[in-house]
Parts: sequence; structure tokens; C-alpha cells
Amino acid sequence: MIAAERWGMAVGAGSAAVSLALLWGFTVDDAWISARVAHHLATGVGHRFNSDGPVVDAVTPLGFAHLLAPFARSGPSAAFVAARVLGALSWVAAAGWLGRQLASCGERRWRFAPLGLVAISVPLGAWASAGMETGLVTALATLALGRGRFAPLAAGLCAAWRPELIPWAMALGIGTAVARQRAPGPALFGLALALGPPALVALCRVVAFGTAMPLAALAKPSGLEAGLGYAGSAFLLTALPVLALAPWVVRQLPAHVVAVGIAGLVHFGAVAMAGGDWMPSFRLVVPVLPAWVLVAAAVAERAAAWANALRLTLALGLSLLVWRDVGLASRHIVRQRSALVASGRDALAGARRIATLDAGWVGIATGAHVVDVAGVTDPTIAGLPGGHTSKRLDDAFLERREVDAVVALWDARRGGWFRRNDARLAELAQSAEWVSGPELPLAGSTYSYRVFRRPSARRAQPE
Repeated sequence: MIAAERWGMAVGAGSAAVSLALLWGFTVDDAWISARVAHHLATGVGHRFNSDGPVVDAVTPLGFAHLLAPFARSGPSAAFVAARVLGALSWVAAAGWLGRQLASCGERRWRFAPLGLVAISVPLGAWASAGMETGLVTALATLALGRGRFAPLAAGLCAAWRPELIPWAMALGIGTAVARQRAPGPALFGLALALGPPALVALCRVVAFGTAMPLAALAKPSGLEAGLGYAGSAFLLTALPVLALAPWVVRQLPAHVVAVGIAGLVHFGAVAMAGGDWMPSFRLVVPVLPAWVLVAAAVAERAAAWANALRLTLALGLSLLVWRDVGLASRHIVRQRSALVASGRDALAGARRIATLDAGWVGIATGAHVVDVAGVTDPTIAGLPGGHTSKRLDDAFLERREVDAVVALWDARRGGWFRRNDARLAELAQSAEWVSGPELPLAGSTYSYRVFRRPSARRAQPE
């Protein structure tokens, strides 16, 4: 059994490493925001996105920027690299642990089939190394699947950083405790472990930021309809839950595995209620995908070979569909953004206050004050009516915010501005007869950023 467990660990870690290598070029703009906050922490500015701005969470879970700060003194880019490496290593280690669990839960080789999907999973490979907290949260969520008494604590730590995981942590803490001892005492203990960390973090948020609610929840409002579509698409297109679609086998599964599966379903419901997410590759459900690996392995151990083959074929097809639509383009985003940062430094040189929807890369390209029109780093803008990319900006917005440069995203294929507030920013700048500056192409796409500068803007060196 020891040899089998070692082999399982190698297969689990290897499968995670394959998807990481394939998707190493993925990131999102918000990762650069966390990196800038970490740099400000490292240099004594505080938990701020702008050095002259308010103390704000800035889509950064409380504690994540502090974790990156020791690597960030030389600049935000170093924090970004550290975040990617930490996330990747954490997920590979957790996947090794998961492979060991699969090795010890049966005898049929079919139980390792879910790890084959992990090796080509766009969501797992992309988000583990994106530079955000997702890789670390996914690793903790994997360890929470264990049978130990304190496993729900790992689930609670996940929920502390990702509040939409609170219902999952509660269901997992109660369910696994009941499965283990079938008594109310252990269930209450599991619930306490699951709720303790998020409650503590909420209290710390009130002290640090004046509210227990993450700023992103205010900045990115959504509805149930969008959430239902997101959750349904995620259930199918992440593919791993499809491997567990075997209702005739459920009665044969161990109670612990059933509890894990129920908690996984609870999370999809929670994501639907939260309204989903605008980011690609189903970020909000990535932390619970290892749970579906465990459930799918237990199903494969007990189901007929033909049924396993049928589910695996369907799941592979769905995975390849995601690769075609999202995965191939995701592999080049870091390179695109790095080139954009380099060209943006010259284009934005001397600007003191820059308004844009994409505060992440703009904040890396310049030390100037970034007016984040999406509101994820600015509580005042976050509270404006409208959606994440459609906050209502009045005619005096640029003047009131003392903006002297605007960066907006243009889509040449459509022949128009990419988002509503890209168009609004451009409209405000053009109506004020601002100077149209250089065009910053996003390599390999039909998109480009266009810069507008106030004619009377005083040139000043960024910090």
C-alpha cells in the first residue's frame, strides 16, 4: 500500500504540474492590484492601492498582501511573481496529497481517471498560477477533504479569504463530522471550525476597513439570473463534476464521500446566489474542484467500466471545448500584459492622476494615482449606481477627480469601445478636447488601449 500511495502522490502532483505548465501564461488584471498593495505594505505606505489614497482591501483578501509583502520591497512585479509561485507550489503539493487519497480508496485503476482531467483542466491550471489567492485557497480546500477532526478548519480558512465558500465550509464541516461519528457534538465542533476563521476575518475587516463586506461585493453587483447561468455553465464546463453524475452508484459511496459531494453541490448553489463572476475560467468554483476529483474517484471505483468510459469521454469533450474557447488564448496573457506595462510607462509618463477600468496593469506601469473607474480599489466609485463596468459617471467626473490622463480599451473587431465606461471615459475626454495620445496594442488580439491626456497637464515624475 505504501508503494501505491507514493505512486498516487506522484500522479496527483504530476497532473497538477502538467496543467500549470500548459497555463503558466495566464493572469488577470486584479492580480497586479494585489501586487501593488503588497509593495505599499513592504515600503511602509500601508494597505493602500494608491499611496495617497485610503486604506482599502482592493480585491485583496485580508492577509494575502501581507503574505506577499516580504517579496515586494523591490516592486509590485516581484510580489506578482511570488504570488504565482506560491499558488502553483501549494496546488501541486495539495494535488499530491489528493493522489495519495485516491490510491488508498480502492483497487481499480479507474479511480485515477479524474487526475487525467486535472492534467488538462483550464480552470485549475490557470487559476493556481494567476497571481491571486486562488491557488492557496484551492490547496486548503483540498486538505479540508481529509477525515481528521480538524479538517474543517482548513475549509474555514478558505472561507475566510473567499466568503462565497462559507456555505460550502459549513456543509463540509457538519457533513464530514456526522459521517465520521454520527453525533451532534462533533457536527457542532465541525461547524465552529468552519465558521471561526471567516468570523474572525470579518471582525478584522471592520477594524481595518470599517466594514465586514469586501469592497468587490459592492463594486461588482450581480443578479440571480447571471448567477444561475454561471453556476450551470461551471458545473458542466469544469468537467470534473460530470464524472460524478452516477445517481445509481451514490448509495454505494462511503458516507464521508457523500458529505463531500453534498458540500460541493451547496457551493454551486452559493455561487448562483452570489451572482457568479465576470472573470474567465470559473474562478469561483475552482477551490471545490478537488472535492469532485475525490467523489468521481469513488464513483469510478464502483461503477461499470462502460459507464466510466462514457462519463470520461463526455468530460474530455467538455474540457477540450474550454481549451478551444478560453485555454489557448489564456496562455499568452502574462506576456501581453508585460508588454503593455512596458509601453504604458512611456505613454503615461508625467501623468499624476489616471482614470481607467483596468487599474491593475496601469498601476504597475506607473506610480501615479490611479482613479479606478471599476471601483474595486475605490470605495466612493464602488458605491455609484451601475455595474462593474458601467458605473454612472457624471459630466464633471474627470474635473472633480483632477484626472489628467484617461486609458480606455478599444475593440477594433467590433469597431467600438469594449465596455460601457471605456466609451464614457473617452466621451468625457473628447468633449473636453483632450489630446489623443499613443495607441497601446494588446498583442495577439483585436484590442488596444487608447490614451487621452489633458492639454494643460503638468508633467511630473511618478513615484
